[in-house]
Amino acid sequence: MTRVWPLVFLFFVSISLQFRESFSSYAGSASAIINPSKVKQVSWKPRAFVYEGFLTDLESDHLISLAKSELKRSAVADNLSGQSKLSEVRTSSGMFISKNKDPIVSGIEDKISSWTFLPKENGEDIQVLRYEPGQKYDPHYDYFADKVNIARGGHRVATVLMYLTDVVKGGETVFPSAEESPRHRASETSDDLSECAKKGVAVKPRKGDALLFFSLHPNAIPDTSSLHAGCPVIEGEKWSATKWIHVDSFDKILGSGGNCTDLNESCERWAALGECTNNPEYMVGSLANPGYCRRSCKVC
Repeated sequence: MTRVWPLVFLFFVSISLQFRESFSSYAGSASAIINPSKVKQVSWKPRAFVYEGFLTDLESDHLISLAKSELKRSAVADNLSGQSKLSEVRTSSGMFISKNKDPIVSGIEDKISSWTFLPKENGEDIQVLRYEPGQKYDPHYDYFADKVNIARGGHRVATVLMYLTDVVKGGETVFPSAEESPRHRASETSDDLSECAKKGVAVKPRKGDALLFFSLHPNAIPDTSSLHAGCPVIEGEKWSATKWIHVDSFDKILGSGGNCTDLNESCERWAALGECTNNPEYMVGSLANPGYCRRSCKVC
């Protein structure tokens, strides 16, 4: 009988290893599972919702670690030319993380697509932002007013704003023109909010939470009630990650033929720094006027 025990022991070890492998595989696939009970309505005009605990601490910390060494001053799109420019309207620093940077980033992309029911290819790369005390983003729209930026993917239909850290005071996302949901009104007291946040419907940044709002009506007309701002950080530091999603594929090839080239030796480096999104007129261009870095921006 004593000779049987080694066989029994090996059997249970084998079963244990198989279970561990199966669980690891399931855990990876389960990362994109969405729990509707964690989603709360913020507003119906615009359509805005908060998913509590959308990101794990590991995912939040990972995005920050990828971004820290690549941060640079954030820019805005000019309403007429579509070109990126520095402005006191937006004083944060940030960078972009490619969709398939690593398994954790890819898993976050899967979750965003599962929650929004919008294809991954319609989204821009995730932009990670850091707001230090006093930094903010004045009221603005996420849909475009110029023809340059809508040449690739059309208007931005939805935004997913993920909060990567808690903020001691300030840093709220506020919708000055929104109609507040009664449920959301009951969840936030005025004592919790900065003076900036009290000027509209506001969402307080909490690590792991994600805010989803739509910039277009269901009929694709821009929703002016989607005007929003990032309130100044008063105390602490705010890290967030933004996913802008378009009505059509943002990865779609612009034009056809053999014009898939880079016309500047720095294109690959610029693309890695997020210039395909920051400066689309130069980097990507349009059907009529192709950009200089189409190959590095992966649009051909």
